[in-house]
Amino acid sequence: MKDDSPFRTLERSDPAVAAAGLEFVTVKSRALGRRADVTLFVPPAARGLDDLPIVVLLHGVFGSHWAWALKGRAHLTTARLVDQGVLPPVALLMPSDGLWGDGSGYVQQAGTDAERWILDEMPALAREVVEGCTHRSPLLVAGLSMGGFGSLRLAGKHPTRIAAAAALSAITDASQFERLIEEDRAGWSASPADRSVLAALTGARAPLPPIRIDCGRDDPYIDANRGLHGALLEAGISHRYVEGEGGHDWPYWSATLEGVLRFFGEVLRGR
Repeated sequence: MKDDSPFRTLERSDPAVAAAGLEFVTVKSRALGRRADVTLFVPPAARGLDDLPIVVLLHGVFGSHWAWALKGRAHLTTARLVDQGVLPPVALLMPSDGLWGDGSGYVQQAGTDAERWILDEMPALAREVVEGCTHRSPLLVAGLSMGGFGSLRLAGKHPTRIAAAAALSAITDASQFERLIEEDRAGWSASPADRSVLAALTGARAPLPPIRIDCGRDDPYIDANRGLHGALLEAGISHRYVEGEGGHDWPYWSATLEGVLRFFGEVLRGR
């Protein structure tokens, strides 16, 4: 950022990424109490199918609904894997996090509920705008950094509603947001499951869905992710943990998304 910039943070899409096939939707969210945006992609192979799986990708701090597509090429990776037959056709939804401050954490807080926005309103939106999405459509959630914090917590808190969850470079504890956001988190839910990924997963009241955790070896959260992996092993919680080359950046997330979507494909084929 320039020293004289009026903005604390600024995120720009990559102009080299074509927007072909993407749709952008703005809705008035009851969960958030405000307008909110979603980027949507449905591959041509999905036409005519019933109970189309819904894949929701959650972005990180400072970002918004367009980041996964226009910085991470998520729609292009999805289309390629569908064409290769390793991922069944899916409806890909990439929502904003509710746009509270620098990042909502996808956590319930006074006057706004980003958790319900993802868990309830994304499937409802898919059913409304995507032919083939139904109440039987399985829901799969993945996210990067703050989005990983959200996806893993949702899997722990609502294990019967999510078919699979994945996290890339996940924030694992709400205290890690202190170095990232300038807002006071006093209004965030104080529930242990909203403060800690480990608490959410170990406190699940039903069998957890399949879970995958990825982190780059040069990521600042690598030790926290290794700690989460070890704690889950100790607790006897089944999950897939993968380390790779890379850091906390889009080159790593873009490349790693393929493995996540292949994982989702395995889950869906096994249903």
